[in-house]
Amino acid sequence: MAVFVDKVEFPEGPVVLQDGSLLIVEMSPQTGCVTHISADGASRRVVAKTGRPNGLAMDRDGNIWVAETHQKALLRISSDGHCETVATSCEGKRFTFLNDLAFGPQGDLYLTDSGIEIEEAAPNGELNPNYRNLDYNGRVYRVDIRTGATELVDKGIQFTNGVAVDAEGHLYVNETLSGAVYRYKCEEGRVVGDRALFANVIEHFNPDEFKGPDGMKFASDGSLYACVFGEGAVAVVDRGGAVCDRLAVEGSMPTNLAYGAQRKKWFVTEVETGTVQLLDAPSGGLPLYS
Repeated sequence: MAVFVDKVEFPEGPVVLQDGSLLIVEMSPQTGCVTHISADGASRRVVAKTGRPNGLAMDRDGNIWVAETHQKALLRISSDGHCETVATSCEGKRFTFLNDLAFGPQGDLYLTDSGIEIEEAAPNGELNPNYRNLDYNGRVYRVDIRTGATELVDKGIQFTNGVAVDAEGHLYVNETLSGAVYRYKCEEGRVVGDRALFANVIEHFNPDEFKGPDGMKFASDGSLYACVFGEGAVAVVDRGGAVCDRLAVEGSMPTNLAYGAQRKKWFVTEVETGTVQLLDAPSGGLPLYS
């Protein structure tokens, strides 16, 4: 583990660009922005201030897609910095707590909603001590990025969080409060059938602690790398759903990761230390759909 940059405010959503530079979000109320960091980590600039951006993804045209929590909206930021709202609801129901996103092989975007008002889950920025007894209705959406049409894939999840798509195009979504990672079989870019339990990545479950899976990505060997918020580790899950390794980070709150091919490392965002860290990636990352 090595620190790539420090002094970032509640970092999440890393996206590595072709030149080796990095996009992240800074979710704190003082920043609330998408930040670009140079390939050497020496300079940074604000791309856009949106409120509380969470997940990030980039499409094949260079547009940045943002899961924006405070605006309760899916945003698209063009290469010239223009920001527009693409979707705010599904079937007449307004989004609640947009969290993360990932492209599928057909070019559609999968989007997670943690299913709780952020003011209820964390009033004044502090975790609600009664958080386990709140009424969660976490959801998963599929978005046509050309039209903004949004389709409900699943609901009733206990704080939906990270999302990833494997090499075969199947969808994986995690549930922070239980530690579960669910798998959805997909055919021709569409989910077919119900969710199935794939893995659980919490090492030591404690109902009094807020911890569980956050952002996750696939490696080129088919294993799934999942940040475990509250446990200070990235869990490595093999193809069969077993946790085969745990990679320690500095700090207890890793939020997400992205593979950087130029460095052959994972970039990991970590909240407690306010850093982006580098971890070895022996097999490399799976190229993301866009």
